Amino acid sequence: MNIERLKEIREDRDLKQIDIAKFLKVTQAQYCRYEMGVNIIPLEKIDKLAEFYNTSVDYLIGRTNERKPYPKK
Repeated sequence: MNIERLKEIREDRDLKQIDIAKFLKVTQAQYCRYEMGVNIIPLEKIDKLAEFYNTSVDYLIGRTNERKPYPKK
């Protein structure tokens, strides 16, 4: 997981950790541990984040630098 990317994309949208935590239905402390790389983010949460940020899971995990999401089938 590219933890720097999680923080960067959140800050690009002027969001706070608590905003994303509420969206993911976790505590702010839990989300903070995701961003710090202490806890692994469950796949369903990564998928929700990709949809929320309108990007791909591959972008969030650092497999690509292309922010644009993949076309839907």
